[in-house]
Amino acid sequence: MSFATRLRASVVVLGMIAPVAGAQDVLIRGAEVHTLTSAGKLANADVLVAGGKISAVGQQLAAPAGVEVVEAKGRMLTPGLFAGLTAIGIEEVSGEGSTVDESLMLDAPMWQAQWRPEFDVTLAYNPRSVVLPVTRMEGLTWAMLAPRSRDGSALLAGQGAAITLDGSYDAVLETSRSLFISIGSNALSMSAGSRAAQYMLLDQAVRETRTPPPPGTPTLLLPAGREVLAKYLKGGRVVFNVHRAADIRQVLALARRVGFKPVIAGGAEAWLVAQELAKAKVPVLVNTLDNLPYDFDRIAARLDNPALLARAGVPIGFIQTDDSSHNARKIRQVAGNAVAQGLPWDAALAALTANPADMFGLERHGRIAPGKAADLVLWSGDPLEVTSAADQVWIAGVSMPMRSRQTELRDRYMEKLKRKAAR
Repeated sequence: MSFATRLRASVVVLGMIAPVAGAQDVLIRGAEVHTLTSAGKLANADVLVAGGKISAVGQQLAAPAGVEVVEAKGRMLTPGLFAGLTAIGIEEVSGEGSTVDESLMLDAPMWQAQWRPEFDVTLAYNPRSVVLPVTRMEGLTWAMLAPRSRDGSALLAGQGAAITLDGSYDAVLETSRSLFISIGSNALSMSAGSRAAQYMLLDQAVRETRTPPPPGTPTLLLPAGREVLAKYLKGGRVVFNVHRAADIRQVLALARRVGFKPVIAGGAEAWLVAQELAKAKVPVLVNTLDNLPYDFDRIAARLDNPALLARAGVPIGFIQTDDSSHNARKIRQVAGNAVAQGLPWDAALAALTANPADMFGLERHGRIAPGKAADLVLWSGDPLEVTSAADQVWIAGVSMPMRSRQTELRDRYMEKLKRKAAR
């Protein structure tokens, strides 16, 4: 067997994390429970999980017969964290094209290649991806699958939705379904070099959808695309990847005009239009590491952007833009940086839990309260500190294996080192 063959075999074996067993009722006793509800933080509190849902939250709850009891000993218990906009499960190895399914790469003219709202990346989701265990053992229990072009230039990239990271084949959370559109300099190559043309093309797509042209007329959209876009023109959620303040204002106007329910992603200059965003009740997913003018769309980027937005009443969540799939766990560091720049700690935790759940219509996620999904994380310390770790993760009441391909590689070679040292 060649070295390359042995290497491929070892990768496959190490990636085969055993399937997760079914939900089991559990009582988590004596935790510092961060409910993300009006109840706030509860000291020395218990959380009872039954049938994959939170059954009760309170102090000195009785453990029903046969229920597993986990002693928290004062450790923090939070809802499972949001992993951001990612390609988890649709991108295995970034440099290997056969494992990347987030992009639509058609050998066709520009308008045919990118105007495909019917493109849905969730159809390619692989719950056996080795990226899942790496992510969830860090306390992240759900993510938004987001389509994008490989060069980042797609104007209308397609549809995505949230997934729960439990490794199941029915992981897609349909109520979160969203359309993804890029506005600004990233998409200039797809709009004849002018961002003004981006709004022109979007308006044309809307007109085609509302009044389909006669057969044989050149169009941006195919019939299937018009059928999909029509759903979003009735209050459907559209995630706009946009940074420049002037573009954000135009996006707000476009959304009002055509009926989109917008979410701003990126928003490096969103603080400049914070009052307008708050008035329109439009949430922003922000990367707190945008602190320098990376390009001309982000001249006014600043580290306290999340704090300024939250102070103005804008609902915020967090994303990261640097290898967001394979390093999704770093989103906790993004939140910690926001706290260092003036965002209250409680607001930062909400931006990782309750806020994104609200943004994407996931009523059963993001909070610890009776009837909510039992997506929970018990922490060794402050989850916004890089020195803390998730001691245990539950998704829908199922205790997740706290191991991944990385830990199995570590254990394999640590054992070899121990044997070598014992000789």
